[in-house]
Amino acid sequence: MPFEVAQNIILFMFENTPADEKIEIGFFGGEPLLEFELISKITESIKRDPRYDPNRVIISLVTNGTLFSRKIARFIETNDITLCLSCDGPPHVQDMFRCYTNGRGSSKSVLKNINAFSDFVPLILVNAVYGPRTLDYLPETIEFFSSLGLNQIYINPDYSAQWTILDINRIKEVYSKIGDIYAKFQLEHNPHFISLIDSKIAVILRGGYNPQERCRMGRGEFGFAPSGNVYPCERLIGGDDGSKHCIGHISTLSRLHSFKGKTLSGNIDEECSDCGFADYCMNWCGCSNYFSTGKYQKPGLFLCASEKESIKIAFAIFTKLEDKLGPIFLEHLAGRPHFFQANRRR
Repeated sequence: MPFEVAQNIILFMFENTPADEKIEIGFFGGEPLLEFELISKITESIKRDPRYDPNRVIISLVTNGTLFSRKIARFIETNDITLCLSCDGPPHVQDMFRCYTNGRGSSKSVLKNINAFSDFVPLILVNAVYGPRTLDYLPETIEFFSSLGLNQIYINPDYSAQWTILDINRIKEVYSKIGDIYAKFQLEHNPHFISLIDSKIAVILRGGYNPQERCRMGRGEFGFAPSGNVYPCERLIGGDDGSKHCIGHISTLSRLHSFKGKTLSGNIDEECSDCGFADYCMNWCGCSNYFSTGKYQKPGLFLCASEKESIKIAFAIFTKLEDKLGPIFLEHLAGRPHFFQANRRR
């Protein structure tokens, strides 16, 4: 990304974010650490802006974990950047899809670098992407991350995968096992954040998703390509052809009203309106819907089944643990589940 494009993005975000909202900036790729010097320069520019407020601006970086240096690690720690490592699980899972161009699996490098980053960065998030071939490995993956001292665990499905009815029928058993692991951690006084469970407990306690949590792609959420093309979500940039999904270019836009009217999120599926899970369901996620059905406002069968099971399991776990341990989920009412201050060390 040319630096002048980044400067226009910084200007855009400070001018268009309502004063009472956080500004969340994420570096992603591809692999963003291939452009570490550029990231450093952009971060410095963000912090030099007179409107910068460290209590308001949150900077994150998502890396595949194949690159590490002490300079990078110190930069992340010094600038209070949230680090998220993409890792799909133990070596036999990670190496199914995350390979180098020569076909060699990346797990050896990633595991080495997770340990290396842990010496510098007090809090590391880890994200596992799963599809039909790796769904059954999710419980093992969570146990594996825990063994590495990682307790901030996100699991996210590949909505673009070819999910069959047979795959969908396996969701209940797999998610139930994850729920059992989550409860075990809590009962052992070794709490872990597991997105599948904690995010839904938070939503249940608050009576549903509030407007700020729902997808605001193209209105309060944007993805910026290196070309300067603007997309309603980073997941929709793809090959950046400048046509499909593209809603403008940063060089010609300064104010939010310059974007010409695409309301891409929401849900027009009539079946959802009568569903008892609707208020707690992510059926409004435009990009997930698009990858599932080709339509921004129509959820697919996998999302429907996955959301229902995660809501049911989260409610059952909440009831079980509150009975045994008392009110341990009060922090979830604040809008986001509690983030631990540091990962456990082995």
